[in-house]
Amino acid sequence: MPIIASLKRDYLSKLAEQGKRADGRKFDEYRKIEIETNIVSKAEGSAKVKIGNTQVLVGIKMDVGEPYPDAPNCGVMSTAAELIPMASPDFEAGPPQEDAVELARVVDRGIRESQIIDVEKLCIEPMDKDNKGKVWVVFIDIHILDYDGNLFDAASLAALAALFTAKVPAKRFEVGEDYPLPLKEPPVSCTSVKFNGAVVFDPSLDEEEIAEARLTVATDKNGHIRAMQKGLSGSFTKEEIKKVIKASIDNGKEIRKILQKSIGK
Repeated sequence: MPIIASLKRDYLSKLAEQGKRADGRKFDEYRKIEIETNIVSKAEGSAKVKIGNTQVLVGIKMDVGEPYPDAPNCGVMSTAAELIPMASPDFEAGPPQEDAVELARVVDRGIRESQIIDVEKLCIEPMDKDNKGKVWVVFIDIHILDYDGNLFDAASLAALAALFTAKVPAKRFEVGEDYPLPLKEPPVSCTSVKFNGAVVFDPSLDEEEIAEARLTVATDKNGHIRAMQKGLSGSFTKEEIKKVIKASIDNGKEIRKILQKSIGK
């Protein structure tokens, strides 16, 4: 382990033993969250989220395509993430890296498993024996502008805000009038990491770099779990998981208020 990394681990671990974090936050406390919508005029919907110094931009684009054979009357969703070198010296240009693929999958799972998008309402022409069918395809493109920890929550929140400001471009494709993307109540994702026995929420970049385990929990407005994703090689105890879920529900309520305000609800 490099000397600097070792010193960083020792410093943050000693602070954690005292119940402290380097930026003065409580273990379950988030940095300031800001959401700005309608950033990209050419997109069907867009949003930029700042959590601390982390900044993520998400754009929604839509096209007409064919449904999957196992869901002949349902629209399609696709999520992709790009970690551009401008955002961090650790990001490289070229094909999607493993971290980008994982980020896209976590955001995709939170949206897909929660069934936020009413995909049945995205059917234009149902598939049958004489017709391949036509449906709307929703592309969620995640772009990291500045990386200072906790991309999962920033990207998820930006995706939700972008979806809730999106309109189906029916007029452009000559299939009717434009209308808001049909959506249901969104879940909110909260991410925590564990290092040296301490579990902290909304990890900073330094905390992520020494983390042994990561857990992202998405909950709805009723406090029900809608999705979970475990990351890194370490583990959480049963009691730690219970505390993470409780704190995710509590933080989720506050973050949902910020989201609703940003989309005018």
